Amino acid sequence: MNPNIPQTDRKRVVVVGAGFGGLRLARYLSRRKEFQVVLLNKQNYHEFQPLYYQVATAGLEANSILFPLRAVFGNCQNVHIRVTNVTGIRPADKAVDTELGPVTYDYLVMATGADTNFFNQQNIIEKALPMKSVAEAIALRNRMLQNFEDALSVETLDEREGLMDVVVVGGGPTGVELCGTLAEMRKTVLPADYPELDFKMMDIFLIESGGELLGPMSVQSQEHSLAYLQKLGVHVRLNTRVKDFDGRVVTMNDGTSLRTNNLIWAAGVKANPLAGLPPEAIGRGGRVLVNRYSQVQGFTDIFAIGDVALMTEEKWPNGHPQIAQPAIQQGKHLAKNMIRWVRNEQPEEFTYRDLGTMATIGRGLAVVDLPFFKFQGFFAWITWLFVHLMAIVGVKNRLAIFLNWMFNYLTYNNSLRLIIRQKMPKGDMAAMQEKLSDQLEVSKT
Repeated sequence: MNPNIPQTDRKRVVVVGAGFGGLRLARYLSRRKEFQVVLLNKQNYHEFQPLYYQVATAGLEANSILFPLRAVFGNCQNVHIRVTNVTGIRPADKAVDTELGPVTYDYLVMATGADTNFFNQQNIIEKALPMKSVAEAIALRNRMLQNFEDALSVETLDEREGLMDVVVVGGGPTGVELCGTLAEMRKTVLPADYPELDFKMMDIFLIESGGELLGPMSVQSQEHSLAYLQKLGVHVRLNTRVKDFDGRVVTMNDGTSLRTNNLIWAAGVKANPLAGLPPEAIGRGGRVLVNRYSQVQGFTDIFAIGDVALMTEEKWPNGHPQIAQPAIQQGKHLAKNMIRWVRNEQPEEFTYRDLGTMATIGRGLAVVDLPFFKFQGFFAWITWLFVHLMAIVGVKNRLAIFLNWMFNYLTYNNSLRLIIRQKMPKGDMAAMQEKLSDQLEVSKT
């Protein structure tokens, strides 16, 4: 196979990843006559990651937080999108290796983001439920809804509790928002759907290894988020680390255990650097070391932005937070610097503007930390809704999400609690799985 990207006299910028940073950079350069932009991504769409949890809890349909890449760039003749897996890079040849074949570059930008960090705990890797993609969010939704269906038919109380109870690991925004939404569903939606089940016996646990929730946020927001969750009936355990999970029992480092079939892992992320970089260019958490121009350590033509990049400033000695804003700002800043470079102008150093952080805990409850103001409660929730709505790509997506949110708020109900599974093809499944495993091994090598 061949990527079939036309050769031109323009500078070719190859962008790997269509997350917040990669998409912002590609859009900024898309109508510049100096560049040819090649966007490589595993899927043909952009994902709005902050709302994965709402897909997982049936609050939003998946297509509301996805946007087709080809619709973003319209008739931009200098943008070439290829849906493929990138297997590695060869800096000496100025080439990116993909499953479609090699792609050469003048500038290479890694915007590959981050994935779930299981901290090398094999049982948890195999049995826990992650939520770092739309596919994983849909799988979690299917699992939770199927559990309630199964709970109607089991014979023992132990089996029913195992199916209904949920343990969420990680007290960051994802864990907090997920627990708050599950607690709201337990109170309002699920009893109406499953009147034969007693949802007073459904326990929701949030396990956090640190001493507070929402670690990067203010003490005020941390305390309010804990109080909000406890008011919703979530059992929060701080300074506790999950040690093991066998699919039925979660074991903690203090020797205690919890009975559940459902361990949702939101405890951390690790960067996804491309294979082929020298070891000295990789820093803590797998993040790629870059300077204030987003250049990878040791290179002038390879860049990294967003979650995969580790850039230090005086105010951020350990790197920027792995959230959307640093990626968006770095993408725009790098695009401007690339224009300066091709004009032989002096580039400018990146400085992160902290626009604040926020998290929603439940219906009408949120915490917001702005640089100049911190507030909680209903107004914070409205602010959270507005900010996330405006950040969504596409007017149609914004309208769909707004209507979903308003309908859910007014009626405590939605029609998205559907178990939708991919239909498996007929045939020799063992042979197909063996073939798939062989293909995966080849792609790794």
